[in-house]
Amino acid sequence: MLQAMAESVAEKGYAHTSVADVLKRSRVSRETFYQHFSGKQDCFLTVLDRSAQVLEQFFEEGLSRDEGPWSRFDRALEIYLTTLAAEPAFARVFFLESYAAGPEAQRKRFAVQDRFVQSLVTNFADEPAWQRLPDPGFAARMMVGAVSQLVAAELVHGRDGELPTLREPMMRLLVGLVGGEADPARSAASE
Repeated sequence: MLQAMAESVAEKGYAHTSVADVLKRSRVSRETFYQHFSGKQDCFLTVLDRSAQVLEQFFEEGLSRDEGPWSRFDRALEIYLTTLAAEPAFARVFFLESYAAGPEAQRKRFAVQDRFVQSLVTNFADEPAWQRLPDPGFAARMMVGAVSQLVAAELVHGRDGELPTLREPMMRLLVGLVGGEADPARSAASE
């Protein structure tokens, strides 16, 4: 049912998706649907939660590697963008349709972004170039917001398959702005 909700919303938008659309795609009865969810929004919020869990898991996986902070972030960004490209329905749910689903969905989306911000603050906590910024926490918020906006723009234009190509220019700009040290082997491999 969650996959059916994600696909229906990705195709038709949240406002135009009905419980009947989900039932048709998932081939379950109305009774079965209501045994699990109180309604359309409840199902959508569950999809949003699952989408967020998957995104966070892959992002954190990239940050957990035993590398320097720039290489960890580069790897996390690569995994994150590749995951979004592989799951376009869930990406659309999270980045676009959460705005149409009302305040509760929007709060959930921004709570996830806040967790990404905290992950970046932790990742760059010992990075001298990052710590020289006037407000490292605000810089992390700006970075997460910028990544989110760039991803949303690609999704709106139907270029979900292009999402991984954002990594290299994002990293180049970020390292250039902050003055950090990118992993030379990783940078050479992406050129």
